[in-house]
Amino acid sequence: MPKKDITQKEDIQLLVDSFYEKVLKDETIGYIFTEVAKLDVPAHMPIMYDFWSSVLLGTTAYKRNPMDKHFALNEKEPLQKQHFDRWLELWFETVDELFEGATAKEAKNRASTIGRLMLFKMEEARS
Repeated sequence: MPKKDITQKEDIQLLVDSFYEKVLKDETIGYIFTEVAKLDVPAHMPIMYDFWSSVLLGTTAYKRNPMDKHFALNEKEPLQKQHFDRWLELWFETVDELFEGATAKEAKNRASTIGRLMLFKMEEARS
């Protein structure tokens, strides 16, 4: 059975929930979320739904600056290329497991761009 594309907020929720299930257990980056950031997952998920809905569906739900939290996190634990690479690998894997189509492809393209930009800014902040 062919997979559907990402077309609505429920798709975003499925994608983000599935992704975070992997991330939180991951040996390479899970500790950043659970031990360093001490992420309050129930509070964080609606923020991520809004972020990805804004990025992929063009909603205006997300009103924050995503860099601020990452700069603070980078001060506690320097975020490195291998962290961003693993984050992206898990994102691509999750998108590909659940969806296919133009928006699914865009989800991977946008995540790649976001990851590169964040890595650059985190490295710049440390120099």
